[in-house]
Amino acid sequence: MISMKNLKSSLGLRLLIIGLLSLILLIPSFMIQEIISERETRRDSVIGEISEKWGQKQTIVGPVLTIPYRFYLADRDDPDPIKRYAHFLPEKLDVNGSIAPELRYRGIYEAVLYNSRMSVSGNFSLLTPGSLGIPLQDFMFDEAFMSVGISDMTGIKEAIEVRWNEELYMAEPGIETTDVVSSGVTISPGVEAGRSYSFAFDLDLNGSTGLLFSPVGEETSVQLKSDWANPSFSGSFLPAVRAVNDDGFQSEWKVLHLNRNFPQKWNGANKEVASTTFGVDLLLPVDEYQKTMRTAKYAIMFIALTFLTFFMIELLSGSMIHPVQYLLIGFALLIFYTLLLSISEYVVFGLAYLIAASAIILLITVYSFSVLPDKRKTAIVFGVLTLLYGYLYILLQLQDYALLMGSIGLFTVLACVMYLTRQIDWFEIMGSGESQNAEGASVKQRG
Repeated sequence: MISMKNLKSSLGLRLLIIGLLSLILLIPSFMIQEIISERETRRDSVIGEISEKWGQKQTIVGPVLTIPYRFYLADRDDPDPIKRYAHFLPEKLDVNGSIAPELRYRGIYEAVLYNSRMSVSGNFSLLTPGSLGIPLQDFMFDEAFMSVGISDMTGIKEAIEVRWNEELYMAEPGIETTDVVSSGVTISPGVEAGRSYSFAFDLDLNGSTGLLFSPVGEETSVQLKSDWANPSFSGSFLPAVRAVNDDGFQSEWKVLHLNRNFPQKWNGANKEVASTTFGVDLLLPVDEYQKTMRTAKYAIMFIALTFLTFFMIELLSGSMIHPVQYLLIGFALLIFYTLLLSISEYVVFGLAYLIAASAIILLITVYSFSVLPDKRKTAIVFGVLTLLYGYLYILLQLQDYALLMGSIGLFTVLACVMYLTRQIDWFEIMGSGESQNAEGASVKQRG
């Protein structure tokens, strides 16, 4: 049982208790991170509900020309051959589109939606299905179809009219085989071996979050423009040309068949086509949950440095602070994160951070004056807290240099502590409170 007399007389015991309190406070800090994750999950769920009715993130695959053929399991006298599919990709594919984004709200949450209008054109070179090792007479040319994979059919806003050479066909929903894509539209123009075909059609498509394409052409060219100023170019290929400013972005991709890992023609399934994509994501300017989570990960550093400040005041001035008072200060530091989370859901993150940090600095400073009735010591606490919260905000803004700046900051703190305690006899001062007071006075005189 730890008596008050032992607690007052042993600085080492108090230091041990402070360390244990710091570790104990990690438990509620992890619980706060769980709350942040829960709120972020709730936000994502609401965005998913909005997108489900408007259109999810869209992935365009194709067009792909598919020709069924008869496959005989045993011999050619089999009366019931199996229908299989040979797939051909275009020689050239050009996509020219624009993305018109808009924000939709449900409660405190917002989702990025868009309407995209695209002109798609290209051509299939001379069809040579015999090169796949399948007898020409086994191909069912009259059942051939061209398919365009669209990941979320909910987003289609207008009928799709396809110009196939000089003829017009209306696209129908659904695809006969899922060898390449699982959803989309098709036309059935009928084809002949040894001929080339051109195509052109327009897409009026709703979606959310982002728009992706598969490089199915032997040469694929995609041009996109939008007035959204926060794009993230994603996928397997980055744009060859891009321009991003406050008025929006323009981007252009050029991908060759040599850049991807699937051929121009094959028979059977090939899921690599739909999984190899590139495009753009429309990011929200500020994700308050990610920033709040990054802030919460510095909780142990804040607790440790604040406790260290109070311990140094104890050590150098002879003042005494009860462990319960340390605990209350630790709880105040943790409440900062819940304040930041709740306020940032209603106002911009920078303002939320200012309000939450100011409230906690004021609370701990006023409490410190009652615990340490000394203006000079209270001013030290106020200055340290202001520096900590200011430094953390700078770290949040410098994502690429956060580790470097954090390491420099910790190095500086350690150097200051080593300098201030350089003449302290730790063996003596850990022994008794009287020695501590005498040493504190001695340090003051030597300082």
